[in-house]
Amino acid sequence: MKYIQEAFDTNWIAPVGPNIDAFEHEIGTYTTCKQVAALSSGTAALHLALILLDVNRDDIVLCQSFTFSASANPIIYQNATPVFIDSEESTWNICPNALEEALKYYCQKGKKPKAVIGVHAYGMPCRLEEILYLCQKYDVPFIEDAAEALGSTYKGIKLGSFGDMGILSFNGNKIITTSGGGALLSNQETFISRAKFLATQARDEASHYEHSQIGYNYRMSNVCAGIGRGQLEVIEERVSQRRTNFEFYKQNLQDLPGLSFQNELPESFSNRWLTTILINPEIANGIDREYIRLKLAEENIESRPVWKPMHLQPVFKDALYFGGMVSEEFFRNGLCLPSGSDLTHNDLIRVCQNIQFCIEKNYKFI
Repeated sequence: MKYIQEAFDTNWIAPVGPNIDAFEHEIGTYTTCKQVAALSSGTAALHLALILLDVNRDDIVLCQSFTFSASANPIIYQNATPVFIDSEESTWNICPNALEEALKYYCQKGKKPKAVIGVHAYGMPCRLEEILYLCQKYDVPFIEDAAEALGSTYKGIKLGSFGDMGILSFNGNKIITTSGGGALLSNQETFISRAKFLATQARDEASHYEHSQIGYNYRMSNVCAGIGRGQLEVIEERVSQRRTNFEFYKQNLQDLPGLSFQNELPESFSNRWLTTILINPEIANGIDREYIRLKLAEENIESRPVWKPMHLQPVFKDALYFGGMVSEEFFRNGLCLPSGSDLTHNDLIRVCQNIQFCIEKNYKFI
C-alpha cells in the first residue's frame, strides 16, 4: 500500500514512473539479470522476445508441449509455425532427447528453428544444462519461460536469467502478483531497450507523435509496479509457504499406492508454485485422477487437471510434435492440489484426508 499510495500522491498513474524503474531494478537484482522490462503480462514478454529474435511468417519455433497456451500463442501472433516437444519424466519439462531430434530434423532440412521455448512448469526447473548445450550446439536462441518459477533456482542461480531472454509472469495466480503483469529479462541491453521501445507503441524521437514501425501497448503501469515492489519484499516467505505445502503433501501422501510427485533434480530448487501429483489407477486400487478431483469437489476443495499438452489442443491440431507419450500420460493422470500461500495446517490435513479416503481407508497421518 505504501508504494501504491506513493504513485497516487505523486500522480504517477500511467505506464511510466519511479515504481517501474525501481521494480525493474529490484527484479534484476533478485534474478541477477542485468536488464529488465516490466510489462503488462508474461504473454506480452514472450511476444516481444519472438519479435526481437526476428521470428516471422513460417519460421519454426520449438516449444514445450506440456504448458499453458500462453507459451505457444505468441508464436501464432507472428504467423510462425509452432512445433511441440514432449516432456521427460523427472521434471515434467522439455525432453532433451526429443528436442535434439527436432533440432536435427529441421537443421538437416535447411530450416533451422528461430527459437526454442522451454518452460519451468509449476515452478520446477527444466534440465537447463542439457537444453542450453543443445541450443548452443545448433545455434538456436533459448527463451526461458519462467512465468511460474520466480524464486526457483538451478545450480544456485535464479531462473529467468539463463536464456537469451527470460519471461516472468505476475498474473493474479502467480507466487507474487502485480494483479496483472510480467517482465522480459536479458543480459543483452539491446534486447531490453528495444523491448521497451516496442512496448510503448514504438514512438520515435520527435516533438510530435512519429511512428516508423508497429508498436504495442505492453508496458506495466506505475501503480501495478508499486504492487510488485511490495510483493517482491515477501517473495522468500511465499516460496517457503509453497514449499511447506508440498512437504506436507509429500510426507502424508507419498506412501499411498499409485501416487507420485514432480521431482527436483539434485541441482534444482523449485518454488513449488503448485503441488502436483500423478495417480496411476493400475496401482491406486482402480482410482484415477478424475475420481479424486470430483470427490474433492464434493467437499468444496478445488483441484484441477494438469496442463493439457499443446499438441492435443484443438487449436494446434495440425502442429508437428516430437517425442512420445510422456506429456499425454501426465495429462491423463495428473492433478494440481490446492497450493495457495494462505493455506492453513487444517486445510492441508483436510485435503490429504480426502485423498487418502479415496485410495486407502486405513491410513495414518504423520
